[in-house]
Amino acid sequence: MDWNAIKMFAAVCETGSLVRAAERIGVSHATVFRHIAALERQVGTRLFDRVKGRYVLTDAGADLKEIGAGIITSFEEIDRRVAGRDEVATGTVRLTAPRSFSDSVLPGYLAEFARDDPGIAVELLVSNQELNMSDRSADVALRVAQHPPDHLWGRRILNIDWAVYASPDYLQERGPVCALEDLRAHKLLAPAGTLARHPAFRTILSEAQPLSLVSCDDLTTMASLAAGGHGIALLPDDMRRPDLVRICPYPAAPANCLWILTHPDLKGLRRVSLLMGYLARAFRRDPVWNP
Repeated sequence: MDWNAIKMFAAVCETGSLVRAAERIGVSHATVFRHIAALERQVGTRLFDRVKGRYVLTDAGADLKEIGAGIITSFEEIDRRVAGRDEVATGTVRLTAPRSFSDSVLPGYLAEFARDDPGIAVELLVSNQELNMSDRSADVALRVAQHPPDHLWGRRILNIDWAVYASPDYLQERGPVCALEDLRAHKLLAPAGTLARHPAFRTILSEAQPLSLVSCDDLTTMASLAAGGHGIALLPDDMRRPDLVRICPYPAAPANCLWILTHPDLKGLRRVSLLMGYLARAFRRDPVWNP
């Protein structure tokens, strides 16, 4: 019986929801659905009923939950013992990450990782595109997505908020922005192309917000335009930079989800699991993501 399916079954039992179970484990809800369906086919019966939007155990599901508790304990013990024997990890891990993280926090994070695990070399591939993990073009990926690809395995690290940014020179010349209500006295850097359809911009554009004459379809370039004094910028917090002031959060924009991912066949490699675990901890404990 598939250990991952049992783990996801237990998470659905506890939360009563595919979505919340997926958030707890750090996978997509489609992945949880697929494993639960496969488990039901394997045991030959339905394990859950849908009752008012919740997943409620059937009698067979309740029996499996009781049996599964012992299975989960046993597998966790196996994981701990096997991991404990593999004390030495060496080799190269290819990490792909967007430029916003590669230019800001990853240099510090990876320096600390190198001190803790000097036998592991990290090859940083800067890209916003998904690289092929089946042919080892990349081993680990940092990606911003609401729902990562179903064929990858990993966990959600944190949510990244959106905020309003401007250059100090712009604020000195045009006056301060003390609250969101003050935005209408300033020009917002206009989004172009697909960026204009992002939920964050759809919200702020619906509020008759004045816009800059220069528009842009790239957030990194938009941050540079804001630093050059073209106007106020609405940016996710991973776009922050020293020459911009974070004025205030913009709670109407849905937070971005940062995931750390790998191919399922690679998750058992010690050097891969060490890097993924370290990066997840580094992001979560860094106060830069909780301004």
